[in-house]
Amino acid sequence: MLIEHRTYTMYPGKTATYLSHLTNEGLAIQLEYLPNPMGYYVTELGTLNQIIHMWGYESLDERLQRRTRLKQDERWQAYVGKILPLIQQQESKILLPTSFHTPVVARYALKGR
Repeated sequence: MLIEHRTYTMYPGKTATYLSHLTNEGLAIQLEYLPNPMGYYVTELGTLNQIIHMWGYESLDERLQRRTRLKQDERWQAYVGKILPLIQQQESKILLPTSFHTPVVARYALKGR
């Protein structure tokens, strides 16, 4: 298993707008293609205006296949058109578990689902 750790740095004052678009539209589409969310957070201390989300995958190949299908969805493309102007910077990291740790795969009920 691997975890993709994505950090979006929003323009100041745009976090609430992003989260509104996400909860009203984007998350439902995203979960059709990326069924293993590991966490979704906003920063409170340190670097502000950041949204951090993590997704679990079995492999880089699975990640590529799932994200390719997501990007081809016209609904997703329309959603991305709404959120891109809110995002100042994006960063994606692939995290591999150490030999002494097995990530907990949490399939949890998201609010509104």
